Amino acid sequence: MSRKNGNVQHVFIIGCKGIPAQYGGFETFADKLTQYQCAPDIQYHVSCACEPEDYERSRARYRCHGAKCYVFPWRKLGPARAVTYDIDALRYFIRYAQKKQIPHPVFYILACRIGPFIGYFKKHIDALGGQLFVNPDGHEFLRAKWSPPVRRYWKFSERLMVKHAGLLVCDSVNIEKYIQTEYACYHPKTVYIAYGAETAPSALSDQDEALARWYDTHGLAKKEYYLAVGRFVPENNYETMIREFMKSKSQKTFALITDVNEGFLEKLRQRTGFDQDSRIRFTGTVYDRELLKKIRENAYGYFHGHEVGGTNPSLLEALASTQLNLLLDVGFNREAAQDGAYYWTKKEGNLAALIDEADAADEAERKEMGSRAAARIEQYYSWEYITERYEEIFHSERGRETKGI
Repeated sequence: MSRKNGNVQHVFIIGCKGIPAQYGGFETFADKLTQYQCAPDIQYHVSCACEPEDYERSRARYRCHGAKCYVFPWRKLGPARAVTYDIDALRYFIRYAQKKQIPHPVFYILACRIGPFIGYFKKHIDALGGQLFVNPDGHEFLRAKWSPPVRRYWKFSERLMVKHAGLLVCDSVNIEKYIQTEYACYHPKTVYIAYGAETAPSALSDQDEALARWYDTHGLAKKEYYLAVGRFVPENNYETMIREFMKSKSQKTFALITDVNEGFLEKLRQRTGFDQDSRIRFTGTVYDRELLKKIRENAYGYFHGHEVGGTNPSLLEALASTQLNLLLDVGFNREAAQDGAYYWTKKEGNLAALIDEADAADEAERKEMGSRAAARIEQYYSWEYITERYEEIFHSERGRETKGI
């Protein structure tokens, strides 16, 4: 690759916690975007975070998949540290581009955390002849975990990020429609590029020692459990899924792979009494990607209750791996799965009845649904395809001549 700045398109990614990814959608996105890079003339620069006490021991700079990674310590500001982290990274990258005299750099910010400050940085980006790209993520201002003042901040920040962005990259058709409608006064330029998913099967066999140990620990067996994977937050509808599973006649178990919050867990216990049902199993997290993929492949079915956000990574991974997917009936989920899944509502008894129907599905029906879901992911959500679409917009003249914009 030529390293003359004029021959290289520099892309600065701000907002992920770092690569190689250990968790999180944006982290996986940055990891896969750089891993599957095809264009030799793109140089990625990725912001990475660490705890303040670990900064002295960490590598301030390193490479991953050819991307240049820069470590910034979190500030001790509680939830607000994500805002200062993005500001610190963006400020550093702008100065870096100025010092290196990089022509037409792209600054791609993941999520809308720094809206009140973005106008100031946009002036410096314009002076560089650069472009500001923004991924608006999902409806963060609707998440139940945030207090009303924080939700108002998220909405205000989103508005300003949309106002100043040169291009908004939406990972959901529904999010793109929302941006175009909600902020029509700004005439936002948008493009739809979905999140991606791995389509290759797990490298592990059914006899793998790690898989057998995980099954033994949690009392599970192949095709004898339903699965849910995701953040342990109210808007992912764990209460509905647990309550409805308990109402079902299923003889299978329900395994929940999630980072358990004890406070929320206790509320669920009080509201549902799940601890009295031996079929409900909280297993903790699984960070081994191949193991998690195998657990998905061997699940009888997958529950997805997310109702806030855009294209959800855990849903795509389930569609690529699991035969029966039972999804909350909202636009984001239907957009991804279409006819490759079954859908449920939060109406009492609806999911329980669907579980009983799924339990009765014969092998041919399960295989047909699994084939539809996997084909959908292979055609529209593979990381190869997603990376190609991103390289198109990064190569385009200031992001304005890309197909679909």
